[in-house]
Amino acid sequence: MTVGSKVKQTAASLKGAYATLAMYAQILEQEKDKQTFHEAAEQVEQVRNQLEERIKQLEWEEPQYKGI
Repeated sequence: MTVGSKVKQTAASLKGAYATLAMYAQILEQEKDKQTFHEAAEQVEQVRNQLEERIKQLEWEEPQYKGI
């Protein structure tokens, strides 16, 4: 597995983690719990967005990783 594919796999995993956290934020009844899961989802989304930017940079610098 190449570096590019590992990074993209990590981004996909983070997308799944975000969806799970966001789902819990919606279904929980306790407001404190909802807020905790919402904040965690936002943090995961920020990390994923940063990783997506890194992927773009990686693809620009190393064209062989594009489309992996």
